Amino acid sequence: MSIGEDSKKTPLYDLHVELGAKMVPFGGYHMPLNYPLGVLGEHKHTRVEAGLFDVSHMGQVRISGEDADSALEMLVPADIKGLRLNNLRYTVFTNVSGGVLDDLIVTRREKHLDLVVNASRQEVDLCHLKEQLSPSCTVKRMCDHALIALQGPSAATVLARHIPKVEKLRFMSSITLDSGAMSGISVSRSGYTGEDGFEISLPSVNAEAMWTALLSEPEVTAVGLAARDSLRLEAGLCLYGHELNEGTTPVEANLSWTMGKRRRIEGGFIGDTTILAQLKEGPGRVLVGIRPLDRAPAREGAEIHDDNGDPIGLVTSGGYGPSVGGPIAMGYVETKNSAVQTSFALKVRERWLAAKVVELPFVPHRYCK
Repeated sequence: MSIGEDSKKTPLYDLHVELGAKMVPFGGYHMPLNYPLGVLGEHKHTRVEAGLFDVSHMGQVRISGEDADSALEMLVPADIKGLRLNNLRYTVFTNVSGGVLDDLIVTRREKHLDLVVNASRQEVDLCHLKEQLSPSCTVKRMCDHALIALQGPSAATVLARHIPKVEKLRFMSSITLDSGAMSGISVSRSGYTGEDGFEISLPSVNAEAMWTALLSEPEVTAVGLAARDSLRLEAGLCLYGHELNEGTTPVEANLSWTMGKRRRIEGGFIGDTTILAQLKEGPGRVLVGIRPLDRAPAREGAEIHDDNGDPIGLVTSGGYGPSVGGPIAMGYVETKNSAVQTSFALKVRERWLAAKVVELPFVPHRYCK
């Protein structure tokens, strides 16, 4: 895999190269796929200690304006008006047919809303926001900020050595530091691995110092994109372009929990007709966890057939689950075939592999609630 000349570099690019990372193109950026420890080692280390991730390729966007809450609620099915100060909420941008334009995190600040969107969807999201939000809202891309994630059971202990009070945060809450050398740094207790952990948004000029300080701790190792993907897959977390796309609704993706009672009653967001109908009547297909019964993994695009040989769906993500000790996958199947323990066959490289539906996540979440 060659790196395009037009790929951007995160503020931590030089440090990744010094660490011996294998760099690949991802979301328009040069990103570390893995480090010398290897994907398996990075994955397991995150589960037992703490992994450090450069996620600066993600888009950070700030929305301000008196009616920012109401305006954003027209674009997402989440309850933005009810979001408390310094709390986070996971949601999705929807299109007119109820499909997902992107998934994102919204954080309430005192005078604005902060959004984190997917790297590959930044331009789409920014155009969507600027086209759909009222003229009274200001949309600003935070190009001068980096984003670092520290994930794993030791994350809180490690980060508390450098940033005070973070151990008091609960899952999906945050603090912003406004004095001294730490000014301008926001820390949220959140992440993409299923483990307890934090995401640190900070001015790009401070990113190298923060990364180096955290990586110097004995519990911490650098982790690349490959282990990040296996960690999120074990945690049963959707990835845009795989489980989520413009033809998939949040109901089909088992994201109905992101829609509060008021939004279910009132609607008032793009695609609400389709989504509210699916909430009431049920979707025709749904995302499920899959355990192949063989040792061979099933990758994205593998066909799913029922016991009669009829096609009922496709695998959206799959691979080896290091913490599970075997192959795991997620995919969409017809709702009538989605019950746990339902058996079916996967077509992998012209071979047929037996598999069954299992509960998600594959590895229990360990968020600090």
